[in-house]
Amino acid sequence: MIEVKNLKKTFASGDTQVHAVNDISFSVADGQFASIIGRSGSGKSTLLSLLGALEKPTSGSISVGDQDITKLHDHALISYRAHKIGFVFQGYNLVPNLTALENVMLPMEFAGVPKKDRLERAKALLSRVGLSDDQQLRKPARLSGGQQQRVAIARALSNKPKLILADEPTGNLDSQTGEMIFELLHELAKTENTTIVTVTHDLSIAGKTDKTFRLNDGKLVKK
Repeated sequence: MIEVKNLKKTFASGDTQVHAVNDISFSVADGQFASIIGRSGSGKSTLLSLLGALEKPTSGSISVGDQDITKLHDHALISYRAHKIGFVFQGYNLVPNLTALENVMLPMEFAGVPKKDRLERAKALLSRVGLSDDQQLRKPARLSGGQQQRVAIARALSNKPKLILADEPTGNLDSQTGEMIFELLHELAKTENTTIVTVTHDLSIAGKTDKTFRLNDGKLVKK
């Protein structure tokens, strides 16, 4: 489970304090798929960065499992991001000179997983998200947008994270492919018992997640 309590992130802008995230509390159970919606500037991206330990909050707590990540030191945060978090980005962020298979293996290499195990898990994950053996050996430029996003999802799952954070994962895709990616994330949340939190502007997708949180000026206004 991920549990957020009284989370705040304040930035100084000249003489003004900007409350990007303003006293937010919520929880998402293991295996649930939650969405965060809101206008640009509402605090969605800042919240996602806090959940991924890419930024530190001004105050409040973020517990993933039994660990409060706001209390971790830098070395522990690096380990947390490597082993407990999977990121899926709108722009895919695949390494262009690596094949799909190599892209999925890469996080496991950083985590110290033996090569044989990396290869077996990467192949299994890519097969699970619908890439053929031939497609697994292609570099990103030779894959469609939907296929690249599937690779990104497999990569996010590679180290068996407790939490996947997805930033507009269907934003660069046509509606049909976006729907397929959404269904894939939903299925993986259940079968892998992984919590997924996604930021999205697509209200049709947000309405189908297990939980929907709406942010407005840094505050949670609807659950």
